[in-house]
Amino acid sequence: MNNWKKIFQHRFFIKLFNWEYWPFAVVYSPIYFYWVLLGIRNKSFFFFNAANPTIKNGGFLMESKKEIYDLLPKEYYPRTLLFNNATNAAQILEQIKRDNFKYPLIGKPDIGMQGIAVKKLENESDVIAYAKSSQVDFLVQEFIHLENEVGIFYYRYPGEEKGHISGIVSKEFLTVTGDGVATIEELLQRDQRFILQIPFLKTTNSNLLLQILSKGEIKLLVPYGNHARGAKFIDVSHLITEKLEAAIDTICKQVNGFYFGRMDLRYNTWEELEQGKNISIIELNGAGSEPTHMYDPKHSIFFAWKEIIKHWKILARISRMNHQQQQIPYMRFAAAKNMFKESSNYVKLIKEQHNGKNLKTQSSANHFELTDILFT
Repeated sequence: MNNWKKIFQHRFFIKLFNWEYWPFAVVYSPIYFYWVLLGIRNKSFFFFNAANPTIKNGGFLMESKKEIYDLLPKEYYPRTLLFNNATNAAQILEQIKRDNFKYPLIGKPDIGMQGIAVKKLENESDVIAYAKSSQVDFLVQEFIHLENEVGIFYYRYPGEEKGHISGIVSKEFLTVTGDGVATIEELLQRDQRFILQIPFLKTTNSNLLLQILSKGEIKLLVPYGNHARGAKFIDVSHLITEKLEAAIDTICKQVNGFYFGRMDLRYNTWEELEQGKNISIIELNGAGSEPTHMYDPKHSIFFAWKEIIKHWKILARISRMNHQQQQIPYMRFAAAKNMFKESSNYVKLIKEQHNGKNLKTQSSANHFELTDILFT
């Protein structure tokens, strides 16, 4: 029995029997036909760029996080500095000190891909190391100490006064609770989701895995609400209320040209979130956003397909309305081809930076083969 348990705790079987870890192409291929139908109706297969006219490529791929932050009211996102990857580390430290940033900080690529190369920077040494390893332009950002994180999917049809929330995902960070006996690695071995993170944690902080936590001691191992970094996604769409929808709508309508996407934000209490108070938007994603509430382990692949199709349909309608009403041109084939090529090259760079580890993601930029995710 123990042998069978050991076999099915192998990363191959964990990923095989849990669709949420399947690669992008495997999840999406069965429903590509619907994208083709939408493309025919919109008279373009690259209609998505018209959904959010003020965001590069509509926020489908290769959009700058800093440029999106600049569209947001300053009170709603963390203070952020943008640096060219060639910037001298001393200049970066000087800028951080001049702007009175306090540690810890967050370093992340300006063009992100599912949490790759995002790192918590505890001190100046971490900043120097991050700057030296970065092969792309990157952000240094205040670390938000608000404890909770959700992803809220929002859309508004052009010309309509009121926007809508179509789904909410709550995120449980990668955390273990000690028993006074087992090492952190042994604690991780007890949960399939955590097992998948052990190889990466070994490359970044192997000594941490050898620690033994006292009984009841809670240890946060990854402070990011990212699926690829071990966070558990929980569908809390049942918590959508008119009050919350009004608060999010008020914020999103202040973002010029934003009609479709998902905001990932930190908050203190749900009551404050419903009032739009004491929150911080970590990311604002556009046309390439997934309805991430579908990654709740309780949902089947059939539920995921239904949600993807539903959101594609909304995306296509918004794009068509902007195209017709505001004369926003659709992306041409040559531009789309160049976007995907740039994205592919960019992902290679940030993977190399990611501590030399090819972390597999659900990013639409990477059409991995099934063996890529199942045999690593």
